Amino acid sequence: MRMVLRQSRAVAGWWRALSKFIPDESEMAISGARAKNTIKTTPARDIAPRGSGGATLQAAKAAQTRKRLIDATVRCLVKYGYAKTTTPRVAEEAGLSRGAMMHHYENGAALIKATIIELHERRLRAFRRAADKPDHDVVNLVETYWAQVQKPAFIAFHELAVAARTDKELAAIMQPLQDEFSDRFNTQAETLFPEWREFPERFDLAMTLSQTILEGMAIAVQTGAISPAKVPPMLVHLEDQIRALMPTVFDTGRPTS
Repeated sequence: MRMVLRQSRAVAGWWRALSKFIPDESEMAISGARAKNTIKTTPARDIAPRGSGGATLQAAKAAQTRKRLIDATVRCLVKYGYAKTTTPRVAEEAGLSRGAMMHHYENGAALIKATIIELHERRLRAFRRAADKPDHDVVNLVETYWAQVQKPAFIAFHELAVAARTDKELAAIMQPLQDEFSDRFNTQAETLFPEWREFPERFDLAMTLSQTILEGMAIAVQTGAISPAKVPPMLVHLEDQIRALMPTVFDTGRPTS
């Protein structure tokens, strides 16, 4: 399986460490109880309130501004790395003033929390698009997963994951979001891939294998540890391993997709 191949309780690791952000040292620093007690965030997508056209337009503009800030956060992580991703830099990248940014996200913790939520939503949507088909072709699923880990969101994730290893406060922000994401991912996977339902151990193994190979290989390519020329044969090998795990008519007594 390919995008199916991504997580379960045992594999809840893709975004597990997505939890670090270095804000400005002045008034935006995340520190101790203040950060924990002041994290307020609004989802990147809002349902516009009913009422006048003016209120609807205002809500739409606010949602667009929040999206600009989240996208700018991802770009900064990719372009500058974690250590140089500060809230002033994010505001500049988004083309907004510090005041405008603080109107939507009052500190760096709130902004990174909103970014994690949005990245989780994007991942769930991508998984659903790839898997919500009558024929679960292994090649298509593997290639789709591989394409996902080439995108800026995954690079940003890796920056955050490494930094989060030593930051307990930001790990605490991340953990509840990761738990929620894992529950939603697993529920979605069970719905989209009913042919694996009677073989949960194989399903977990297929997802763990895919996550380990594809995400690890993406990091290795990014850091120059392996040549991109080695990727195609590795993908073929992974596809073969997944096919060997897939339920067959001999396992279930009925045709599988």
